[in-house]
Amino acid sequence: MQTARSTLAEPVAVAEDLIRQLEGHETPRLVTLFASRERDQLALNRALRERLPAGTRLVGATTMGEVDNHGFHQGSVVLGALSGDFEVGLGLGHGLSSDAVNAGATAMERAAQELGVRQRDLDARRYVGLVMDDGLRMKKEEMLLGILERNQQLMLVGGGASDHEPDPEKQSAVIHVDGEVVTDAVLVTLFKTDAPWGALRSHWYVPTGERITLTRVDDSATRALEIDGLPATQRYAELLGVGVEDLEFGKPHGFSAHPAALKVGREYFIRSPWKPLPDGSILFANLLEEGTELELMRLGDMAGLTRSFFQEELPRRVPNPQAALLFHCGARMWFAQATGTVPQLADTLRYAPPAAGLNVHFEIYSGFQINTTLTVLAFGRN
Repeated sequence: MQTARSTLAEPVAVAEDLIRQLEGHETPRLVTLFASRERDQLALNRALRERLPAGTRLVGATTMGEVDNHGFHQGSVVLGALSGDFEVGLGLGHGLSSDAVNAGATAMERAAQELGVRQRDLDARRYVGLVMDDGLRMKKEEMLLGILERNQQLMLVGGGASDHEPDPEKQSAVIHVDGEVVTDAVLVTLFKTDAPWGALRSHWYVPTGERITLTRVDDSATRALEIDGLPATQRYAELLGVGVEDLEFGKPHGFSAHPAALKVGREYFIRSPWKPLPDGSILFANLLEEGTELELMRLGDMAGLTRSFFQEELPRRVPNPQAALLFHCGARMWFAQATGTVPQLADTLRYAPPAAGLNVHFEIYSGFQINTTLTVLAFGRN
């Protein structure tokens, strides 16, 4: 993968700047476009599409910030150009907010059709799915049910298109698929390759051994009313030794430092509480089920664990890594900003393979919506 970044303002100038940075390299099969939301997405798409070879596919999303090997950026456009021994099929599903299951199923079906394969015949060793959705619709879990409906073995990785606008009333997110620029949609990019690849995730938490049980959940399945038989906020604050007012995500001693995780085999998938509510319940960022047991986590070495992931785990899992698509949780950025650790975290990116990515609105890994995590699709060489 070759990467390029531009801070120019005018769409045609941006496109020419990005394409110029790729000159002299192999013609890409796929280009990823991660662009700050305030830009004219239609004009940017058109300008890039006109300058890319006809056979090069284009996918992308708006961001809460752009990511490459040089760090975290705001207001820019980051492009990743992938070439090599792989094929891609693209599928777009509309109407995410009204019927997320169907949107996911449609996107997956269309991506498989482009590769000429039935969904149930997708070999999980040779195929992997990259998923980008309108993250602000908060429909990932229903959408994932549709995507995996006919093949639950397929590995998925990705995250939600977003917006750095802090006011929820003004936020919107956009997906790019070749010449289309859409909202309220989900994109599945299905890769077929014999080259080594890995769907990976990294977070900066370690398990405490302390487990909690969601003993009562509201009808929306988003609020924990009781934990371990006690009012949820009371129990969580008691376990952390803080006041209820200190729990909200972003505060240094609350959910940000001590999230919950679902243990799956040997792995911990972060599914963190989000907000303590006045009625004593806790709003989570994902759907809940009564009786679920979660493990409390504690904050580890934020930069150190991320650096170890890039230096040790990724090359161990993906031989001769050549490319990494990064989906970095927007909440990780908030917490890094709150704790003054953004420079140290940004420095870890220089240890990654050639990388392009974005700060997302919640992440996708292995069929789960997770949070406070970096999810990665990496490709190697054999």
